[in-house]
Amino acid sequence: MTTIVTKAHFSQPLSVVFSYVTTPSNWPRWHPSSLKVEGPGADHSALVGEEVVEQFHVSGRRGEVTWRVVERDEPVYWRIDGVITGRSNGGIISYRLAPAGDGGTDFVRTFTYPTPGVLFTLADWLFVRGRVKSESAQALKQLARQLDQLE
Repeated sequence: MTTIVTKAHFSQPLSVVFSYVTTPSNWPRWHPSSLKVEGPGADHSALVGEEVVEQFHVSGRRGEVTWRVVERDEPVYWRIDGVITGRSNGGIISYRLAPAGDGGTDFVRTFTYPTPGVLFTLADWLFVRGRVKSESAQALKQLARQLDQLE
């Protein structure tokens, strides 16, 4: 398993950030890997048990993943588990939010994905992990810009 952790501080309050990041239809606006999101849980802050289907392009690879909300402690924690179409596994994404002293929000995004087999583990170590880290860092920069537009 590989875990990528990215952190950011946003000037918006906790409730605004939580609502925005947990609304899956917003993901393509800020995450470079997210191409399209559909499903009954896509157009609002998704609740436990709701699912969405995301078209993605991660580290040069395109695919489709079904995300299911498995934990939600509004406005401080949200977790989704994914299964990639045609595979038995996917990944786990969690968002942890905390109020900051300036009225803003400290945000931590954790993405964990499996590295099945020796070849994928080697590829992950050589180049996949670095690309995913870069895409994740870019995502939080773009998220900051999107949140700034909400003000």
